[in-house]
Amino acid sequence: MLMIVFYLNYLYLAPKLFVAGKHRYDLLINLAMISVFSITLHYWTDFTNDLFGVRQRFDDTINDVTNILREGLNFCIFAGGSTALALARKWVTAEQKLRESETARIQSELKNLRSQINPHFLLNTLNNIYALTAIDQTRAQNAIQQLSKMLRHLLYDNQEREVTLTDEMQFIENYIALMKIRLSQNVDVTFHRQVALPGIKVAPLIFISLIENAFKHGVSPVEPSFVHISITATEHDITCQIENSNHPKSHDDRSGHGIGLSQVQRRLELSYPGRYTWEKGVNKEGNIYTSTIHIQL
Repeated sequence: MLMIVFYLNYLYLAPKLFVAGKHRYDLLINLAMISVFSITLHYWTDFTNDLFGVRQRFDDTINDVTNILREGLNFCIFAGGSTALALARKWVTAEQKLRESETARIQSELKNLRSQINPHFLLNTLNNIYALTAIDQTRAQNAIQQLSKMLRHLLYDNQEREVTLTDEMQFIENYIALMKIRLSQNVDVTFHRQVALPGIKVAPLIFISLIENAFKHGVSPVEPSFVHISITATEHDITCQIENSNHPKSHDDRSGHGIGLSQVQRRLELSYPGRYTWEKGVNKEGNIYTSTIHIQL
């Protein structure tokens, strides 16, 4: 009888009635069942005791009521416990589904952001190559070959949730080499790398928009300029710091519209929630722009 009360509540009454908000029906069914079972169990116990001569039955009404209430309390404990377990199982299942749904949503948004990075990145790179064709066709051909190496990273590694930091830095180095082809001698470009472990993972293309932004706003065709990039990593964190001379574009030049930076912010929030800091801004003199991202692994 205890098993019937337990499993009937756990498998049917709690999921179908209690969880659905039909508390009244769940309570009435349990009261009826527990009352019948308590009375039946009491008289069955008296019958078997008399049958086997275990004890002499006394016609004591108070004793009968006490025994029935005691049996009913046991049934109520089992009914309440099974209902609590059923609710806990329901809650855990709902939490798991919610987490799975949220994970799927985040992955879908990340995939969408990565798909937006490709055309944005290619647009800027192709514009650079187009400008180079008017200056030096040989260098333009080399630039296209350099671009083909980068496309491999975009087409394959970019689809992964994480890539090795070594591969990501190789991609950045190829991009810098491609950018330097069209730069004049008055632009100082450096790329410092220091990685403790070669297998450290990072979200793909997380820094490229910042580097694009540095070349876009940090290089002047007439004034001395610089772009300094530094990536350091330990087994616990990654820091990317980019400094460039500040030569902001005019209001008429709206290429990019800041899409890349907003994508970086969103991807950091999705890939490293609560585990990153991003400090960016221009110094007091207004001639140096610094962007520093620190990620805890």
